[in-house]
Formats: sequence, C-alpha cells, structure tokens
Amino acid sequence: MFAPLYTADEMRAAEQGHDVEELMERAGRAVADAVLRHYPDAQRVAAVCGGGANGGDGRIALRVLAEAGRETGEDLMGADVVIDALFGTGFHGAPRDDAVAAIARINDAAVPVVAVDLPSGVDASSGEVAGAVVGADVTVTMHAPKVGLAVAPGRFHAGVVEVADIGLSGGATQHRRITDEILQLVPRKRAQDTKYTAGSVLVVGGSPGMSGAVCLAAEAAFRADAGYVAVATHPDVLPVVEARVLEAVKAPLDRVDELAQRASAVALGPGLGRGDDARALVRRLLAKLEVPVVVDADALFDLEPDDWPAARVLTPHAGELARLLGRESAWVDAHRLDAVHEAVERYRCVVLLKGADTIVAAPGEGALVADAGTPALATAGSGDVLTGIVAAFLAKGVDARLAAAAAAVAHGRAAELVPHSRGVVATDLIAALPRALG
Repeated sequence: MFAPLYTADEMRAAEQGHDVEELMERAGRAVADAVLRHYPDAQRVAAVCGGGANGGDGRIALRVLAEAGRETGEDLMGADVVIDALFGTGFHGAPRDDAVAAIARINDAAVPVVAVDLPSGVDASSGEVAGAVVGADVTVTMHAPKVGLAVAPGRFHAGVVEVADIGLSGGATQHRRITDEILQLVPRKRAQDTKYTAGSVLVVGGSPGMSGAVCLAAEAAFRADAGYVAVATHPDVLPVVEARVLEAVKAPLDRVDELAQRASAVALGPGLGRGDDARALVRRLLAKLEVPVVVDADALFDLEPDDWPAARVLTPHAGELARLLGRESAWVDAHRLDAVHEAVERYRCVVLLKGADTIVAAPGEGALVADAGTPALATAGSGDVLTGIVAAFLAKGVDARLAAAAAAVAHGRAAELVPHSRGVVATDLIAALPRALG
C-alpha cells in the first residue's frame, strides 16, 4: 500500500557500509543511460558539478557519455543537454551566491536538463525551495524517491522522475507514498449487506447559492459505494437537492440529529455557510457525534480544537489550512509538510492537505503522500467530491487515516480515468469513481 520516500538522513543511513566509489560509479552510469535514452540525438552534453558525491556522479556520467561517443564538458555553450550535478540530498536552505549563478546558467541554457538525484535547490527531506532552483526535465534519483520529489514545491521542478537501482537495500522511512493497492482496504459490498451495513453517510451542508457542494458530496459518497446517503440541508436548498440527488434521503437542518442516528459517518461543511447558526451547528455536531466525521469547506471556518468523541478528518486546501494555523497561504505552499504536521499537533486528528501532492498525516505518524491524478482536479467542486469519498470509506469502517489516504488515491484515479483532459468538471470525477475503485 505504501512506497518509501526518503529523507536525507534516511539515505545516509541506507548508504552506510557501502563502497562510496562503487555507488558513484553506478549512479553516474544511471544518469548517462537516462541521457542516452531520453535524448538519443544529443551530440554534446555538459554538466555543472558540485564538490560532493553528487558532483562525482555527474563527472562519471560525462565519462560514460564520452565513451559512448558524445562530446562532453562543463562548458554549457552549445550543449544539447545539461546534467545538473550541483547539489545532492544533503542540500538544505538557500543556495549561496556562487550556486545561484550556477543554477541560473543551467536554467538559462534553454536545453533539456537531467538532474542527479533531485534538482539543485530542492530540499530532499521536505520539498521546500528556499531560493534559486533548477527546473529539470528528467530527474534520476538513486535507490528510491526522496520526499522532495513528491512534495511541492520541489515536485514541480523535478520533471519525469526515474529511480536508479545502485545496489542499496530497502529501509524503513518516516514518510511514504500511497499506492493504488490501498484501495483493497475498502470493503466491497457483501451478499449479506444491507444499505445501512454497506456504509451509511450523512452529508450536512448546503445553503442558498451553494447547493451544488452538498449535492456533489452526496453523489460522490454513493459512487464511492456507500449503501445509504442522507442529506441535511437548508430548507431553501431542499428543492434543488430533491431534484439532483434522487437516491438520497433529504431533510432540513433541524432534523439533522434524527438523520444522524442512522449514519456510520458524517460529511460536514460543503456549502454550509459561515453564519453564526452554521458555526454553532458545526461545533455542536463535532462535540456530540460519536461516529467519524470528515470536516471540510465551511465547517473548517473558525474551527477550534476540542476533545472530540470520535475520529475527525480535516480536509483543508492551502488557504483553509493557513487560516486554521493563523498563517499566510504562501507559507503553507512553501512548507507543506511542516504545515500539515502543525495542524495535526493543534487539532489532534487526521489532516488531509489537498493539492497536487495530497498529504495525509495523523498524530504520531509520518506523512502519507498521494500524487495520483492530473491537473484536471483543479476544478470547482473537486474538493466536495473528495469529501464524499472520505465519508463513504469512513462509513465502511476504514480507519480514519487510511480512509483519507485511500480516498485521495481514488480521487486521483478518477481524474486519470476521465476520457478528456480539458474541460473536466466535478461530475466527471463522480462518474469515473466506480471504475477507479475497480
């Protein structure tokens, strides 16, 4: 279900006891092989090499490429491809002035760039970028992917990532990437199931002008294989929900406690609004409900930590998380791992930070990173769909952390299965969910 994502310290531990020169030889050959495969017509290959092992890998790559008949050197003028071997996994912080100039030379060469291990300027352990950074077209990373290649903003500079086997054995890592196999944890409907035992979801949300959010969450919960979905919404929104979500039971918000009695999980917040009444309802339900609750959208507004009686899953995007932490959105975007762990510490529950690299974290656990999906997920209502999926998986009895992780994968797979790449809307994701779940 999970694949390792290495930090710099974890890579150093994995390399202990191995011959450094032998590792560098294998790494350099892997880089040269990638250049030849990706750019077979390149006649001249240049490299910018640092003073450490990463630079050694780059120099070995040049030697192997020269043996293969390519013209090589460290002068970027006239190069068809540039190898970025300036910094390795040990880099952190902002590059010094001389390195900034070297990074600028690489980026200004206006030719394909192949990075060794990760683009120079990216922190391997966090994905943070504190200054100048190389924009790579291909990254050849040794042994296994690094955290910085999976977590933004680092991932946006890596291009195509290839993993090179250099003879190291696997090891435990704090952070891990979520694989499609996690969907096997989501129970299928059994012959003896009823609509309630297959997963009963209550969606609480919707207000005038925002009826779509609650409809999308409810529809997504059904398509994520919940057996029963009820919707508690603003009375003025009921006609819309009645017309749109045919299979769901609907009732005004003043009947939410009645509907909650049959729910095995609750989705709270889509389109709910942020008025005093809505905020009071959120606080009351979170304090009272003894079933798992996914907390999204308006329910995250002005949310205070509490000793909740059951599992809670918060699903903010960067702006919502920034507001919860009293920070700027730009800070969250630049420090995604730190931000999600800060939220976990503050709220003592599972937190799913949405984005191209959806990050799931829980108290006492490392981060789980889901990188499935396409840019098509950047569409209105996509988050409401994710909320419905999380709620369905919670209703089926999946552990909160794993339900959030599995939902992120299902959400991404659905985006990949939509037959068109442009003009994707949230309802396209819902329609693809059954195939995404296999």
